[in-house]
Amino acid sequence: MSEETVADDLEIVSKIPHVLKYMGSKREILDFVTDAIADLQIESEWFCDLFSGTSVVGASLKGKYNIHSNDIQAYSGVLAKTYLSDLKSNIKITDIDVIKAEASILVDEFKLKFPELIFDYTNTGQIDAIITIEKAQQQLIDKDFNIGFHLFAKYYSGTYWNFEQCIWIDSLRCIAERHKDKPLYYAIMSSLISAMSYVSQSTGHYAQYRDISAKNLEDILIYRRRNLWYYFERKFKELSINLNGAATKDYRITTLDYLDCLRVIENGAIIYADPPYQSVHYSRFYHALETLVRYDYPSVCYKGRYREDRHQSPFCKKTTVQEAFKSLFSAVKSKNAHLALSYSDTGMITLKQIKDLAAGVFDNHYSVVVLEKDHMHSKMGRSDEKEQEVTEYIILFKRIDELEY
Repeated sequence: MSEETVADDLEIVSKIPHVLKYMGSKREILDFVTDAIADLQIESEWFCDLFSGTSVVGASLKGKYNIHSNDIQAYSGVLAKTYLSDLKSNIKITDIDVIKAEASILVDEFKLKFPELIFDYTNTGQIDAIITIEKAQQQLIDKDFNIGFHLFAKYYSGTYWNFEQCIWIDSLRCIAERHKDKPLYYAIMSSLISAMSYVSQSTGHYAQYRDISAKNLEDILIYRRRNLWYYFERKFKELSINLNGAATKDYRITTLDYLDCLRVIENGAIIYADPPYQSVHYSRFYHALETLVRYDYPSVCYKGRYREDRHQSPFCKKTTVQEAFKSLFSAVKSKNAHLALSYSDTGMITLKQIKDLAAGVFDNHYSVVVLEKDHMHSKMGRSDEKEQEVTEYIILFKRIDELEY
């Protein structure tokens, strides 16, 4: 397929290409965020996205600053590298044909080795039969697979994805590893992350998969019958024709705790901090993506099959959230940096508490401006109440030159 054909088939997007359905994503209010950062009116070479998540904020500013993208989750680093790399110059449209051929060989090898593992959703409409199929796949976690790259088939068959989808996930992950640390690796991984979200039967994240009932059977079967390759291929083509490095300055990607990151940033940098707002830990909702990237066959627990070593943020606990903010402010001050802090009126602590904590650390060395925007926040579910109205804050803490006070 030629690039011209793909260009006709796929819209060349004007904004950052969408990869992942993500709780707390700033994609829908990206202009609000970037305009707020511009309001700081700071001439700085470096911009640090401290809790980068999907990395869309740093990606949107890559032509203006050197970008330091940081998040303690490894999958975030993959997304950042995807956005900040020059994929358009390093990837050919025909690469997708090679990827499909190589992945298909791996899928066929897997099926040939385990011919007894057949789980057919095409013609089954009886709920008892479907439940039996699901449970049989879920029991594969106890199977001793004697083949490389089988993590998802073993851990997640019959949960968020079916067995067939898991084989494709494992096979594409294997192909990605052949290109580790090259632009093609990041294009494959980001396309796979995207495809996984569109074929998963869960509610847009991986906190827990849905048990089948008469009420949700038909909906779950829609996702069970989806072809992962279709979504992978389309996203791969979209990324390869839309992401270029023409405007990219220098960049750095780290997967550090926020305080460790603040020790290594440049003095006078602009920091954008978007810490978790509520008690839910992001590692619970995106643990499967962390496992995809690390591919380390971890110990897992509970129905959701969470990593036992998943990260727990101090911003998500009432007993530690205030100290976490004080530590954040102290580290910013020690670097003579400037801070744009995102939060909302539904957060763990109030706007007043944040301002009081900041005042205790910054004294009169920083000016403070609060910007507000009403926003419908996605709850990432398939319930009737899918969105929640919130007031989004961006609090600007600008370092005042000593000559000014």
